[in-house]
Amino acid sequence: MHCLDCSTARTNSLAVGVCQGCGAGVCAAHARVAARHVRRGSLIGTPVESGARTVLCRVCAAAEAPTAAALVP
Repeated sequence: MHCLDCSTARTNSLAVGVCQGCGAGVCAAHARVAARHVRRGSLIGTPVESGARTVLCRVCAAAEAPTAAALVP
C-alpha cells in the first residue's frame, strides 16, 4: 500500500500505517500519532485505564484536535 498524500503529490512512498479516521494509507512523513486513553473492565468494580496511540493522517489530525496535527512519530 502507498501513502495517499504522497500519491496525490505524484511521489511514491510506502505506507507505514492506516489513518484511523479515514482509512487512508500514510507514510512516516505524513503520519500523526496521537495519544488516547483506553478504559476497560467490568461494570462492577474499578475500571482500568491505560495509554494507547492512534495513527492519523494530517487532515484527520487537524480535524480531531489542532494540537494533534503537530505530533509526529
